[in-house]
Amino acid sequence: MSNNIVTSNITEIVLPGKVEPEGLQVATRDLPSPDKGQVVLRMEATGVSFAEQQMRRGKYFDQPPFPFVPGYDVVGTVTAVGPDADTALVGRRFAAITKTGAWASHLLVDPADLLPVPQDLDPAAVATVLVNGITAWQMLYRTAEVRSGGTIVVLGANGGVGSTLVQLARHAGISVIGTASPRHHATLRELGVTPVDYRDPQMYERIREIAPDGVDAVFDHIGGPGVSESWRLLRRGGTLVSYGTAATKDEDGSSQLPVLKLFGQLAMWNSLPNGRSAHFYNFWAGRRCPSSFQARLRADLTQVLQLVAEGALTPQIAAQFPLTEAVAALTLAESHTVAGKVVIVPDADQA
Repeated sequence: MSNNIVTSNITEIVLPGKVEPEGLQVATRDLPSPDKGQVVLRMEATGVSFAEQQMRRGKYFDQPPFPFVPGYDVVGTVTAVGPDADTALVGRRFAAITKTGAWASHLLVDPADLLPVPQDLDPAAVATVLVNGITAWQMLYRTAEVRSGGTIVVLGANGGVGSTLVQLARHAGISVIGTASPRHHATLRELGVTPVDYRDPQMYERIREIAPDGVDAVFDHIGGPGVSESWRLLRRGGTLVSYGTAATKDEDGSSQLPVLKLFGQLAMWNSLPNGRSAHFYNFWAGRRCPSSFQARLRADLTQVLQLVAEGALTPQIAAQFPLTEAVAALTLAESHTVAGKVVIVPDADQA
């Protein structure tokens, strides 16, 4: 038997197949008891990421078969533990990177996947910088290794990862050129970013005018033909960090083909003797060694949350929606009209 009494029902959002946001389904079922070593996590905040936008189109690289519950990450409180799990976990707040399953009022989690979260931080704020913050931190410091005084380009600087990345870079004394629609330029300027209109046909020329000698790194989640232009922005010794293929999200066909083509392109560039390098950032790299992978996540999230606590990093919460309004949350996230990350929180009767 599990320790502690928990709610007997779970409310979750089901992605039944390739549907528009309106096709999301609200479902209720019995909450299973945690198995040996598992814990029950009551969701306090979960994010709407680009991954879910790809998954509803069947375009995420390794998504599970339909139907399934989406939700890439979660912040919540442990309400019960299964046999052989530490009862001291009950009542404590943690974060977890789930890839799927977090759009639910409760979920079962392996304790090894729990990431410590300061109890005094707002769960929605933590959810905003969870995957986004770890991704931005690892790309900036572990992949590109940009130093203070350098210059970088962030495509989609108003997005969830982008808005976090530019703040980390500015805090480190790195100059940032960020692309976004004009409605977000004032916000970017307040963050110390030089904005460029991403809809400008001459966008890359505008960036070259700002940084005629090239830049130290480009962070590109777009992929597609434009990634070649990102490569050309680099100075000798510069690094291209590709971390998505948003340009192909609406195309029919294999979800893996655009990524595989990108891998080939990056490998070809790395073979050139010009001192520049190209990398594809994969959040899940190293997952085959769970202990070291989780240790890295804990270390990097700790760094990010410390900056949040100090006020050096401000979580960019675009909007918050109750769980049962996930359709509205996903619709807004896909509208490209907001800065930061859309967050899902429990319904009032579940909080």
